[in-house]
Amino acid sequence: MPESFEVKADPELWSSLDMDVARFGNVPPMLTEAYRNIFLRQGNRPAAMAYFDDMVRNIFSGRIREMVDAKKAGRPVIGTFCVYVPEEVIHAADGVCVGLCGGSQGSIADAEAILPRNICPMVKSAFGFKVGRICPFFQVVDMVYGETTCDAKKKTWELLEEYVPTHVMEIPQMKRERDKKLWLEEVKDFKSAIEKITGKEVGAEGLKGSIEVLNAKRRALQRLNALRHHDPSPISGRDMLLIQQIAFYDIPERFTSRVNDLCDELERRIATGTFVAPGGTPRIMVSGTPMALPNWKLHNIVENAGAVVVNEESCIGTRYYKDTIDPDGSSLDAMLERLTERYMKIDCSCFTPNDERIDQVIRECRESGAQGIIDYCLQFCHTYNIEAVKLRRACEREGIPFLAIETDYATEDVGQLQTRVEAFLEQIQG
Repeated sequence: MPESFEVKADPELWSSLDMDVARFGNVPPMLTEAYRNIFLRQGNRPAAMAYFDDMVRNIFSGRIREMVDAKKAGRPVIGTFCVYVPEEVIHAADGVCVGLCGGSQGSIADAEAILPRNICPMVKSAFGFKVGRICPFFQVVDMVYGETTCDAKKKTWELLEEYVPTHVMEIPQMKRERDKKLWLEEVKDFKSAIEKITGKEVGAEGLKGSIEVLNAKRRALQRLNALRHHDPSPISGRDMLLIQQIAFYDIPERFTSRVNDLCDELERRIATGTFVAPGGTPRIMVSGTPMALPNWKLHNIVENAGAVVVNEESCIGTRYYKDTIDPDGSSLDAMLERLTERYMKIDCSCFTPNDERIDQVIRECRESGAQGIIDYCLQFCHTYNIEAVKLRRACEREGIPFLAIETDYATEDVGQLQTRVEAFLEQIQG
């Protein structure tokens, strides 16, 4: 029953991390209520979703204790903000990698006391969590990894350095051969930074093993995404979004095992005709900016309106796991080069030109069986907002219904978005 679900509190643990315990104590009850309403009141959920429910139940307690225990065992915790982070390097150095992107409105006021108001909500949310001391993940990390994918981020990292050690990795804005060389040098510098904080050298054998671990994680997500493309879908878009968000918080090996367990169940559901929505339900693909935990706003609106989300082309979706790395390098340098090539295939809107992303969106729309695309953009994310112009044109050429939405984490525009989404679904259904 939804009423039995509760996000656990651990004030003693939070106090040990120098958090604002009195203030953060309000977060678990709010998250509990939201989770019950958005996820647990869905009908016909797969049984294997119980693991991911449990992850949310322990997101501020048990998972944090695992990280504290890892630190005590000499395994530093590295926070990240972008899918360009070379996770394999952190894993190979026996570090713990955790995502820190902010997806909540609650910390933005803390950030706006320092940062300008008219910048990306995700940047403000993350920065606010740290300066307000209201995120256990931010409080447990030993170092954070930042990157230069947008101006708001790269300038915010300068200020974040005042609160926590911050390593910034330069991401080239083009994908020429000269840019690949620059990127490879940045990966090598990142490797040196990780080795320094972990005290462990990343060798060829260790990196190969870590590449295989992360490859397995991405293949599990590829398998899961392919299964959800079945028409009718055996899993809701909301649940899939949650799983993709948890991918940035969980232990990779454990996460991979649980995702494959879920895939086994979904295959049985497809074989027995057990689906989350009947045939003929409108199928929507979401593209655009990432949706950091607990940002479930758009998926909740779309699926409450009677549709099902069947794909996410975003950093929280296929951009994160569509590509793997060949681990059979002849040397450490060869593996680092192949690793860099894999990360260069991620089509962030920071790149110019970026026609590969437009082609990828259209391809994923076709493969997923989506009947329309909703392009989701956070306010003040200029690169994605401008790139939506080219994406709209491509959809018009391909005859794909397209809706562009610009929003933030607040709830004031929910009614307006509901109206627009409902009208879009009527357009799709004719």
